[in-house]
Amino acid sequence: MADLKTARLNLRVAEGDDRLFREAAAMASETVSEFLLESARERAQRLLADRTEFTLDAARWEAFTAALDRPAEVRPELVELFSRSRPK
Repeated sequence: MADLKTARLNLRVAEGDDRLFREAAAMASETVSEFLLESARERAQRLLADRTEFTLDAARWEAFTAALDRPAEVRPELVELFSRSRPK
């Protein structure tokens, strides 16, 4: 199920960027909104994935290390899912 879209972003762009975005969206058979959202999402995920250092206060550090130290939980539905052969 897709996330419910309740937030709105408005932005101004140069005419050249507008033409570029519209042309690329049309080539991808997407709306401009779909094209820009996917492009922005991909860049945001790449930037955040490269984050290797973060700071936690004492309480959050304790919770973080406790989660790392907890034994793995076997979930039967995931065992079943990963035992299936790959779709073709």
